Amino acid sequence: MLLPTTLVGSYPQPDWLIDRQKLAGRFPPRVRAKELWRIPEAYLAEAQNDATLLAIRAQEDAGLDIVTDGEIRRESYSNRFATALEGVDLDNPGTALDRSGHPNPVPRIVGRIRRRHAVETDDVRFLRAHTTRRIKITVPGPFTMSQQAQNDFYASDEEAAMDYAVAVNEEIRDLFAAGADVVQIDEPYMQARPEKARQYGLKALNQALDGVSGTTCVHICFGYAAIIHERPSGYSFLGELAGCRCAQVSIETAQSQLDCQALEALSGKQILLGVIDLSDMTVESPETVAARIRRALPHVPAEQILVSTDCGMKYLPRDVAFAKLQALVAGAALVRRELGG
Repeated sequence: MLLPTTLVGSYPQPDWLIDRQKLAGRFPPRVRAKELWRIPEAYLAEAQNDATLLAIRAQEDAGLDIVTDGEIRRESYSNRFATALEGVDLDNPGTALDRSGHPNPVPRIVGRIRRRHAVETDDVRFLRAHTTRRIKITVPGPFTMSQQAQNDFYASDEEAAMDYAVAVNEEIRDLFAAGADVVQIDEPYMQARPEKARQYGLKALNQALDGVSGTTCVHICFGYAAIIHERPSGYSFLGELAGCRCAQVSIETAQSQLDCQALEALSGKQILLGVIDLSDMTVESPETVAARIRRALPHVPAEQILVSTDCGMKYLPRDVAFAKLQALVAGAALVRRELGG
């Protein structure tokens, strides 16, 4: 269909499941942060399943065409996968600067990065069993994970990124085998550290996608609006993604008021167009969403656009998040009718 709608990935977790005040009051965890969960360990998996069902139903009720699991089982978008890998010392974490410039505890690499086992395949199976709509799952990208770690083993961060890429590649293959329609690779640090990304980020991303035949998306962003308050007006690493193996590129336009002419550099790619501002608790009108979609139409064929949120929806109040999804769907419908779709 024309202008299908979807999330970037996350959806707000219920406050009965996770301490949302603590979550919002700290930088996104790179190591495990089990203290955030309100549910005792013996009951946590069941509670996470129940909350995931709520996230799925919210997306369906809002009218999204492609749904995610809301990343409900995660403390952050990246730490669940990154801390499941072999080669990191979780008991003695390292330190790395976050994209905000603040030090954050991170996995410390002490050996070869390898994937011990599939990490998110059960999440995909659960999602597939509870919706008839197309489904998407997200996994952190190899470049971003290499930047969110202290390297005490490899001769270079590039070597670490390439082994992360092998682990991600194995995971992506299993995610498609488990029933995913789309797998999204989250690479926000390509925007945050464009010089290093140009050196080896694209190489690592393409290695992660080697031999993968399903529909893949790469997500790049300016950071969570709840934490990173100053937004640049343009991407420092975007056109380079024209050379990646992903079919889709997920970008933000709402919070930054991005000049959509920049999207012309991604000719041939489908664009997940972020049109919901997550820095503003005011719910957009459908007309506002439609206007943000129209800004892209002179630069990207409508057939190549998927309508999405900016990233970081997990930090919104649940009622605001749901209302913004409804506005997203209604705004896309307005433009779809204008285009005869």
